[in-house]
Amino acid sequence: MIKSNIISDKNKKSKSIRNFLLKNLKNQTPKKCDLFIVIGDDGFMLEILKKYRGFNKPFYGINSGNYGFLMNKFQKKKTLKNISKAKMTSISPLEMTVRNNMGVIKKSIAINEISILRQSRQAASLMIKSNKKILIKKLISDGVLVCTAAGSTAYNFSVHGPILSLNSKKLAISPISAFRPRKWKGKIIKDTSNVFIKNLNFKKRPISAVADNKEVRNAKSISIRINNKIKFNLLYDSNKSLLKKIKIEQLRSKSNK
Repeated sequence: MIKSNIISDKNKKSKSIRNFLLKNLKNQTPKKCDLFIVIGDDGFMLEILKKYRGFNKPFYGINSGNYGFLMNKFQKKKTLKNISKAKMTSISPLEMTVRNNMGVIKKSIAINEISILRQSRQAASLMIKSNKKILIKKLISDGVLVCTAAGSTAYNFSVHGPILSLNSKKLAISPISAFRPRKWKGKIIKDTSNVFIKNLNFKKRPISAVADNKEVRNAKSISIRINNKIKFNLLYDSNKSLLKKIKIEQLRSKSNK
């Protein structure tokens, strides 16, 4: 029998799926389980991944929201079988180190993306480097985001950033509503790169740095890199791997052009 710890969101659909699973599976403690079953949407999954990452167990997500890219589809007759035969994909998160205007340093991780956003009516004024190379000396925009391949179909795609293949070993840097220069479409860089973003006018143009859903306000500078020491192990139905999901989104984006 599958030894799982079942964690669900609070909405009605999530609770209904949880009740079904509890009739067929014994709910174990996080220490004794072999895997976590997470019922909710992508945002809930991101929250749970970070909360329980210290247990070093795989996560199987069941979608109960509108669109769960990180999740699997719930099928009453097949879900238990799908869980037992699920295939694992390992991903490493981005880590941001933020220095605010008071000199305080804060760190956070992001599985999807790190977003740098203007904090007031004034557009952000940013300098962006990859390792020691300056990618853009001055970007005036609503902000910029750095995303992993796994997160490239989320907020990144909404701001017209590229969808990256899961095995591409790349990161995408995408501007958000670029004002100057308008033609700068961002950059695709190696996932071994260290990204440095500087607020060129932190007194007049304050910015926030957001790792998935965790915000640090009044950022003066932000360093971003992949933290390969952290691994999140996600389980997917054998016919719906994360790699396949990303390929489908790539094909959809090309057909819509």
